[in-house]
Amino acid sequence: MRVLALGDICGSIGRNAVKERIPTLKRELGIDFIIANGENSAGGVGMTASTVHDILNAKVDCITGGNHSWKNREVYDTFDKEQRVLRPQNFPAPAPGRGSNVFLLPDGRKIAVLNIQGTTFMDALPCPFQAAYEFVNSLDDDVVFRFVDFHAEATSEKKAMGFALDGKVSAVFGTHTHVQTADAQILPNGTAYMTDLGMCGVELSCLGMSFESVLQRFVSKRPASFKRAVGQGALNGLLMELDDESGKALSVSLFRENAPRTKISSYELIETGQTQSAADAQKADSHE
Repeated sequence: MRVLALGDICGSIGRNAVKERIPTLKRELGIDFIIANGENSAGGVGMTASTVHDILNAKVDCITGGNHSWKNREVYDTFDKEQRVLRPQNFPAPAPGRGSNVFLLPDGRKIAVLNIQGTTFMDALPCPFQAAYEFVNSLDDDVVFRFVDFHAEATSEKKAMGFALDGKVSAVFGTHTHVQTADAQILPNGTAYMTDLGMCGVELSCLGMSFESVLQRFVSKRPASFKRAVGQGALNGLLMELDDESGKALSVSLFRENAPRTKISSYELIETGQTQSAADAQKADSHE
């Protein structure tokens, strides 16, 4: 089994990179299943029904989310209806949608995916470790392929989750920070691990936003409008080879596609923290 996990898809540039490359890469690399975090796919913050549709049409098999999943209310109905789209499991009921699902491949193999959110330096949610243990205990023995997208801020919390689930799942990988970490590894009991997958978007940026606009906020200590970075889109993630019998990792490798080598020359304005509706997100996205 060969699985690719992709980091946070950021705006239309990230979506376009996925749409342009993933169908071909899926064939060329013999990838059986693709998981991608889509919580920033609409205008760089949140997701919409339209961006979900774009990502699924690009041959992504499962979309995970995070703290920005709730930004645009119109997508809540999609969470309820589309089983390929997940949001963090440990949000209290009655949150729309689901945090985990078991996918059945055409050849009969089953793949379970869990999306959970960390609590260190983030919202005070129910314990993600408890949610992870419950997920593992709920699975039948024939579901040997098990993946966890841990959307979290602190590297220590992500590392702890990896060791907590070592040998119980096929892989634990982090999302949220948009910066790919160089620690792809196989833990002692066979679980693939990576602290953060990175992002799918403009790498020559501050997490998808222009470094100039982000720097202004840090230097002035005052509120400032972020500007979305415009430039070459790149894909970041983790490519995993798994044993068909046990579901454990055989090999792992950093995945980087089209990492840019040229200077960004232009930016487009986006007011972050003010996208209250799908219409706002789509309007911002149309300017990229």
